[in-house]
Amino acid sequence: MAWVILAIAVVTEIIWALSLKWAATIGSWQASIVPVSLSFLNMALLAFAMRGISAGTAYAIWTGLGAIGVVIGGIILFGEKVSAVQLGFMALIVIGVAGTKLFAPA
Repeated sequence: MAWVILAIAVVTEIIWALSLKWAATIGSWQASIVPVSLSFLNMALLAFAMRGISAGTAYAIWTGLGAIGVVIGGIILFGEKVSAVQLGFMALIVIGVAGTKLFAPA
């Protein structure tokens, strides 16, 4: 169950980070409520996942997949550009996350 919670936390992390950029483009204090609210939810989910997963493993997966998701979301939603070299290094992050999960204690 902890891994499912961590997956939800990763999705929340991605939405939170993208909502920061969205709120900045809107420029109103009302838009700032979205990322602030998601921040609390995000931290609660990560903390809950850490009850069943070591802190280092959970945090590594959360940040790694969150970063990749934000890059992909930025490309899709905001037309951000990414170089081939950047894509290569992001592939290394995915490999690291997969290895972290694969070799995590049961």
